[in-house]
Amino acid sequence: MDTLRTPDERFADLPDYPFAAHYAEIGEGLRMHYVDEGPPDAAPVLMLHGEPSWSYLYRSMVPVFADGGMRALAPDLIGFGKSDKPTRLDDYSYQRHMDWLTTWMESLDLTGITLICQDWGSLLGLRLAAENPDRFARIVVANGFLPTGDTDPGFAFKVWRGFATYSPLLPVGRIVATGTKRKLSGAERAAYDAPYPSSRYKAGARAFPRLVPTSPTDPAAPANRLAWDALGAWQKPFLTLFGYADPILGKADKPLQEHVPGAAGQPHARLAGSHFVQEDVGVEIAERTLAWIAGGA
Repeated sequence: MDTLRTPDERFADLPDYPFAAHYAEIGEGLRMHYVDEGPPDAAPVLMLHGEPSWSYLYRSMVPVFADGGMRALAPDLIGFGKSDKPTRLDDYSYQRHMDWLTTWMESLDLTGITLICQDWGSLLGLRLAAENPDRFARIVVANGFLPTGDTDPGFAFKVWRGFATYSPLLPVGRIVATGTKRKLSGAERAAYDAPYPSSRYKAGARAFPRLVPTSPTDPAAPANRLAWDALGAWQKPFLTLFGYADPILGKADKPLQEHVPGAAGQPHARLAGSHFVQEDVGVEIAERTLAWIAGGA
């Protein structure tokens, strides 16, 4: 497998991202980066980013959780952020991402996890929790879902998938900026571009949209159906905090609330955010989550 590693100097002086770098070897010669702040022996909150962002997305939330007494963990998925980047589209599959993330979680021996997931962070995180329920205490979904390939993904997603697949350019910072209600600064957009010195580094970002199960025969569909069934029996606390202005996933909270038993009676909210809701109301999500846990979730 041919891989690239973004030079460290690309990440110098990013706005509001002072976190020390941590790395784990996860097999196949790959190194995964993660943020790890707060008391190391505290209950972990695991924040999973999506497409085409990286742990920078959680920069406003990490300090809230760390100051609140939790161990705040935000890994960069393989192909993103400071993690290694295989250069071929075919190096990426849904199952490989699951295997990489599971290996990372097991290497840190995380238990009692509060999961916070969005976009592809939900496609991976919800399966991760469904397949490893003993390691998870509760789940917060923010603008995410778990597709099984049994329903049409919608026009907006198909447009995005076509763009990611065929556009000669993939301007990551601008893409993230179009998915927020607030206007990102030039420095913030540049921070999202930082992991990608050239197009050769973007195979992971280009691969993700085509890995979403969109038909019942998709390779990931059987495992996702099993995970969806497991979530249908999930009794642990389950909360949705969705940005209502998201044209792709803004209304995916209701099906989750109706399907997951642990969602009953929880303080779900629709917030003033778009797809990258962490950019719009990240501190509010973190504070709501801490209050939820303190209230007995």
